[in-house]
Formats: sequence, structure tokens, C-alpha cells
Amino acid sequence: MELGTRNYTKEQIQTLQAAFMSKVYTWMSGGLAITGLIAMWVASISGIELMIQENIMLFYGLIIGEILLVGYLISMINRISAQTAGIIFTAYAAINGLTLSVVFLAYTSASIASTFFVTAGTFAIMSIYGYYTKKDLTSWGNLLFMALIGIIIASVVNFFMQSEMLYWLVTYAGVLIFVGLTAYDTQKIKRMSTASEVGSEQEAKGAIVGALMLYLDFINLFLLLLRILGDRK
Repeated sequence: MELGTRNYTKEQIQTLQAAFMSKVYTWMSGGLAITGLIAMWVASISGIELMIQENIMLFYGLIIGEILLVGYLISMINRISAQTAGIIFTAYAAINGLTLSVVFLAYTSASIASTFFVTAGTFAIMSIYGYYTKKDLTSWGNLLFMALIGIIIASVVNFFMQSEMLYWLVTYAGVLIFVGLTAYDTQKIKRMSTASEVGSEQEAKGAIVGALMLYLDFINLFLLLLRILGDRK
């Protein structure tokens, strides 16, 4: 098998893949930690939290800023340095912490903690499956992407309809979609590890992009499970 410009044995490939995934999980964990800490900090300071809640323009401005950062990172990844990519990922995680701070006001701390551990366990199981399975999950990608588009459209429609049945349908379907995406993305990222030379700038950027993919899977899975398992204040 070939990795970058050199030939490696199967055992060496497995070792290099494990090392690459370790970098991905490190970046992802760091992003989650930043998001969680900032969300808790903002929720503990009522002045900042109220400013975000009551200023609709600020709240949506933060969300638009997140979308722009992700879009820029994905579209410009081949043109920017690994250091810049890392800064953008960190900034995105921090801004996401600001917008997710409302979660700490809507739900009890105990239910947030318990849901986090359920999410972490589910994520770990599916990520391990995606990493070790011999089954090609490529076919999952198109189905999951179409299903994701479907629940996004349904969510927009339900914003106006306010249907409780549709709300729960979207919630449970979303959980299944992001459970599947966790396995699919893990396998996809594992394959990405063979696309760059070990220790190269390209490999470093690939690890950050992979971390972003899994970070988004985790956050969305957590928020959907929180709808089901969370206790509102």
C-alpha cells in the first residue's frame, strides 16, 4: 500500500492510521472542551447571557459567523496553512460555546451532564464501529446526506407549523442520522489518513478537517438527545 510517496506494509499503514486518528480526536476533544467551558462561563454570567438572548441580531450574527467560519475552512483548506486552519477551528468552537450557552439556562445541569455521557458513549461505539468495520460505508453517505437535508427542510417547515408530532419525528430521525454519520465520517477520515505524507502540512490540515466533521456529529447528536433526555428548568 502507498502513503504519500512511500510504500508501507499493512502493519505500518495501521500504525499510521491510528496516529492520524489520534490527532483527529485530540483536535475534536479540544474543540468540545473549549465549547463546553465557554458555554458554562457565559451561562454563569447573567449579563452576557441576557445580552445574547435578548439581542436577536447578535444571536443570529454569531450563528452566521459560525457558518462563515466553517465554509471558509472547508473551501480554503488547500490554500491556508495548518496553523490558520487550527485558529479557525478554535474560533468556531469558541463562538459555538457562546450560542450553546442557552442550553445551560434551558436544561438542568444534571440532565446536561447525563446526556453528555450518553452522547459520548454512543459516539464512541459508532466511531469504533466505523474505524474497525470491514464493511464499506460509502453507500451510507448519500442516504444520510439526503435524510439530513430532509430533516433540515422539515425543521424549517415546523418553525411555522409548530407541530409537536413533526418536532419529535425530526428529533428521533436526527439522532439516527447523526449516529450513522459518526460511523461513516470515521471511516472516511480513516481513509483520508493515506492521502498525505506523514508529518506534512497537508496531513495536519486533514486532521483538523476530520476533527471538525466529528465535532459537528457529536454536537448535533448531543443537542438532539438533549431534547429527548433533558429536563427543562
